[in-house]
Amino acid sequence: MLKLTPILLAVLYGLVLWRFSAWRLARQLDDQSTPLDDPALLKLTDRMARALDLPRLKVHIFETPAINGLAAPDGRIFITRGFHAALKQGTVTEQELASVIAHELGHVALGHSRRRMIDFSGQNALRVGLAMVLNRVLPGIGAAIATGLTSMLMARLSRADEFEADAYASALLTKAGIGTGPQKALFAKLDKLTGAGGAKVPAWFMSHPPAARRIAAIEANEAKWGTGS
Repeated sequence: MLKLTPILLAVLYGLVLWRFSAWRLARQLDDQSTPLDDPALLKLTDRMARALDLPRLKVHIFETPAINGLAAPDGRIFITRGFHAALKQGTVTEQELASVIAHELGHVALGHSRRRMIDFSGQNALRVGLAMVLNRVLPGIGAAIATGLTSMLMARLSRADEFEADAYASALLTKAGIGTGPQKALFAKLDKLTGAGGAKVPAWFMSHPPAARRIAAIEANEAKWGTGS
């Protein structure tokens, strides 16, 4: 029992750290976001809401210069201030930003958002707890191994979720009469968009698949469904 005590303490510490991280992230989303107030974009979100038989979509602007989006477990969708600024600058279109919202809705509908919140907010907790355990048997290198294993696991889970959410978004955009053209057009410019600002990206925005693979997957679905952009 005494030999197991450090391991149990490490697991307990990881759980406490995860709960704190999740609480802090939820507070950050509440404190640093406001409801979307963009008439042109709201018209598109209303079209998607009707396609889903919903009264409206809960979309918010999250105050960070990064270019991305987030789906919260409670169903709220967040697009970043950086993304909305790109819309105002003419770098992206309303339809392209609507495709981001559709993608994030996919994470909610497919159950990814709750698990992803756990994944991303708990990643550091998992890394710390695993490092404490591995350091007992591999002193000096346990922490490095824990970091590598955790990063690989989170990236793999995230990439799988992204492809599934892309497929959901394609179906929704098609049903709403927007089409997949804006979705593919956005992916074609996404690498340039996300690499231009140099802003520090929160951990829960990382680990997306390459844009070319995402476009190819959308086109494969279109061929299978007999639809086009």
